[in-house]
Amino acid sequence: MTETARAGDEDATGESFVPSLGVVPAVVAMAAVLVPVRGGVEDPFVQLAGALAVVSVVAFLTRRHGVLAPASGAVLAAGSSLGVVLLTGYALNQGITGSTAVPGLDGTVSLLFLAFAAAGGSIGVAAADYGGVSARGLIERTLRFSTMAGVGFAGLIAMAIVSIVLAPLLGFDGVQGQLLQYLSTALGLGAVAAITMAFRGYDLSFLDLEVPSLRTVGWTVGGLVLLFGALIVISIAMTAVGVDTADHGTTQQVEQNPELLVVIVPGMLLVVGPFEELLYRNVIQKSLYETFSRYGAVVVTSVIFAGVHVSAYATAGPGQILASLAVLFGLSLVLGFIYERTENLVVPALVHGAYNAIQMLLLVV
Repeated sequence: MTETARAGDEDATGESFVPSLGVVPAVVAMAAVLVPVRGGVEDPFVQLAGALAVVSVVAFLTRRHGVLAPASGAVLAAGSSLGVVLLTGYALNQGITGSTAVPGLDGTVSLLFLAFAAAGGSIGVAAADYGGVSARGLIERTLRFSTMAGVGFAGLIAMAIVSIVLAPLLGFDGVQGQLLQYLSTALGLGAVAAITMAFRGYDLSFLDLEVPSLRTVGWTVGGLVLLFGALIVISIAMTAVGVDTADHGTTQQVEQNPELLVVIVPGMLLVVGPFEELLYRNVIQKSLYETFSRYGAVVVTSVIFAGVHVSAYATAGPGQILASLAVLFGLSLVLGFIYERTENLVVPALVHGAYNAIQMLLLVV
């Protein structure tokens, strides 16, 4: 963990605060899984998730009372919570939601999705406990995560606003619709990146732009290999366990109208890769370095990156969307690692753009 990331950690309000806080999402996850189990859900993955949720609660409680050492207790809590995330995610993908009616409201709530989200929070708290983060440090990290998540979703909103403004000039269909999409991406994400930098007092020196060199070429080629390698591994794993993913909206458009590749391929290389990496890596991930460890910032940025792409898979079911976001999370980890290693925006921008372009071209081969 970097020195900056540890700033403020010495002002702890007590060693037991962080594991005490972890009990809350762990209990929520446990209850959210055990209610459908007691209600008759006999799926073994859900039942195993319930057992692991209980282990997570016990781990946090034993850490809270000093029975387990920080390292062993935090690892047990994180590992069992990760198991809950994976198992409930799998159940959701298979159409098991554990839905229940909410008194006074129309509709239902998926208890398994609630367990999935709560267990994800437990992992974050356990990681903080393992790293020796104090109460103050945890609050600072939570606030920074929330702020940067807001920046990420502001980019999505800005793109929508630009799209609405320019739609009367270009329309939503065909080649002009693709041009509208890429103009919205460039103007929306670019504007949010510029506003965030100005608000935080950063000048142009904050941008990690270097003249391409042999090192840049090497990292770009290696990054593409890493990215496609990660995709293959994730895809094989998901296929092996029968997890279905959703198609990206752009993928569906290419399959229906391959001629759009004339616009989509350069759009991926010149707009999507550069501007998404500008906001999510150079602005969000780099800003998170000030509070999180560098690798922690990569993980947190990937959570945000995956979350803002929900709308791209909106035509699929919730389980398929969740699986697709898991794939995006894994690929974002690779891009974040590349940026952290090179500290050069050009490299992840090229890797991201080329990866997307190649993916689109493979659809028509």
